[in-house]
Amino acid sequence: MSVAHVVYCGVCSFPIEYCEFSGKLKKCKVWLQEEHPELFTKFYGSESEGSADGADGSGDGVDGSDADNKEKKLEKSLKKLEIKEENRDKRELQKKLNSKIVIKTIERTKRKRVVAITGLEVFEIDMKKLSKTFASKFATGCSVSKNVEKKEEIIVQGDVADQVEVYIQKLLQEKGMETVKVEKISGKAEKKKKTEDGAAPAK
Repeated sequence: MSVAHVVYCGVCSFPIEYCEFSGKLKKCKVWLQEEHPELFTKFYGSESEGSADGADGSGDGVDGSDADNKEKKLEKSLKKLEIKEENRDKRELQKKLNSKIVIKTIERTKRKRVVAITGLEVFEIDMKKLSKTFASKFATGCSVSKNVEKKEEIIVQGDVADQVEVYIQKLLQEKGMETVKVEKISGKAEKKKKTEDGAAPAK
C-alpha cells in the first residue's frame, strides 16, 4: 500500500491543492513553478511563470486573471476587516481608560465595615478569581454580588479601603491603565439591612 506524499506550499503553508483558498494564489503559483515544475504542470497545465504572476494575458491567463481578481477582492475584504477590528479595539481601550473604579466603605452595625468595589471589569478577569485574590491578599472574607444597578461588585470584609486602593493602583500600573480613575467614597447601609443584620428595634 503506497503512502500519499503531501507537498505544502512555501508561501501559504497549505497543501498545494488548497492554495486557491489562501488569498495568495498568485505568489503560490510562482513558488510552485520554481520549486516543483512537474507539479505546477500537473495542476496548472502549460502556464508560464509570467501568466502565474498575472503578467501574461494569453492561454490560461483568463483563468489566472479571475484568480487575481478573487485574490484582490479577498485582500480588500481582509484589510477592511482588520481596520474594523482595530477601530473596535481602540473604542474598547478608550472605554476602559474612561471608566472608573469605585471603592466604597459601607458602615454596618457596631463598627462593622465592609468595602464594596465596582468597575473592576476593566481588568477582563473572572470576578470570582479576583475575589479570591483579594481574600488572600487582605486575609479577610470576600465575595462577589450584584449591586442595585445589577452590576457585579466585590465585597471585602473589614475597613481595608486604603489597602484596596493601593493594590488596585498597582494592578492598573502593571496593565498600563494608569489613567483609569479610582475613587474612594463612604456610605451607610440601609436601615432595612441593619435590622436584617440583627439590630433590635428600640422599645
